[in-house]
Amino acid sequence: MQSQNRLNARLERMLPEQRLYLRSDTATRFIRLKPHTQLIALAGSAVVVAWAIVAAAIVLMDSIGSGNLREQAAREQLLYETRLNAMAEERDLRSHEAAAAQDRFNDALAEVSAMQSKLLASEERRKELETGIRVIQSTLRDTMKDRDVARAGESRARTELAEVTGTTRTRNGQVDDLTETVTFLSDALNLTATERDTVAADAAAAIELVETMDYERRLMQDRNDKIFEKLEEALTVSVEPLDKMFRAAGLPPDSLIAQVRNGYSGQGGPLTPLSFSTKGEDPTADELRANDILKGLDRMNLYRIAAQKAPFDVPVKSAFRFTSGFGPRWGRMHNGTDFAASHGTPIYSTADGVVVHADWSSGYGRLIKIKHDFGIETRYAHLSQIRVKVGQRVSRGERIGDMGNSGRSTGTHLHYEVRVGGKPVNPMTYIKAARDVF
Repeated sequence: MQSQNRLNARLERMLPEQRLYLRSDTATRFIRLKPHTQLIALAGSAVVVAWAIVAAAIVLMDSIGSGNLREQAAREQLLYETRLNAMAEERDLRSHEAAAAQDRFNDALAEVSAMQSKLLASEERRKELETGIRVIQSTLRDTMKDRDVARAGESRARTELAEVTGTTRTRNGQVDDLTETVTFLSDALNLTATERDTVAADAAAAIELVETMDYERRLMQDRNDKIFEKLEEALTVSVEPLDKMFRAAGLPPDSLIAQVRNGYSGQGGPLTPLSFSTKGEDPTADELRANDILKGLDRMNLYRIAAQKAPFDVPVKSAFRFTSGFGPRWGRMHNGTDFAASHGTPIYSTADGVVVHADWSSGYGRLIKIKHDFGIETRYAHLSQIRVKVGQRVSRGERIGDMGNSGRSTGTHLHYEVRVGGKPVNPMTYIKAARDVF
């Protein structure tokens, strides 16, 4: 109590005692405010004011920070939309380039087919010329044999004439025999000369024909070389991009072609290799070259079949935005690529295959699973409508459903997955690999 009085005495100088009067109709009362009471009240008021200032500062700083965050989010959103628009423009440009490349590929394939027909026709013409040369050579050999037989007959006739016209015959008989012999020899010589001239003319004609055929053969060889060069160039231009596409997608071309060949039932056709001679003769350089080209055409055909069976296409043909890629997202693994567009946008199969699931699936919503060759499966999730059934065989580019917002989804989009051997892989690997081909 004494300490309180001493404290009041010390505070009296700065905070003199105050009295607060309270009047009513019947009485008047007052309240004494001692210095320490005033000190406590002032301290409490100061604390309240300080708290208000601190709270206002915190609210102001939070407001300023929130404004900065909103501005930053707006800038990032604008930047993201700009990048998405640029990617969409680049995608459209690549689509036009792919269409132009497909047209060039079709033109090259048509030219290859035309050149192959010309090659087969020139091969038939060459065989006909070789047959004609062999016939002429055989005729020439027979004519030379006939000439040798005629010479031998002339020699025997001379010998027989000498034996017949001996000294035991009369002179008149000898003269008659000599006259007949001379006439016979003259006729024989004339006939031999005629045959000789005929043989010489035939030989000259045969030589001229052989030279003409040899000239035509050289011209045909030059023409065949040009045809072979164009075919080989067209094959190189057509096969190399396909080979790079499969390697970029992680599909070994040799094993891929082996699988396609084992599962392909087609036989015969223009890609059948040329048959070599059964007489034990070595194949000619043109035959080996033609067979190499046919093997290349067969490889290109198998590539075309394999490309239809692997998911190298884009599931959305209309205008869209990439909203999320393959990889970790929000602490979880995102196993596919998201394409955003308007509700009901058509969804297409990216490769030939068989539908193994077409129903509701937890998280995925309306889901379609398509099984393809080479152990590949594609998934199309969050659909608004499913247009295929389980067991149905679909082709690349065939419409299978519509884009929606079903299942665990925050907006209208397509969740697209590619799985190889049951493990998810980045779908953009296949899409980017086919960008320079299709």
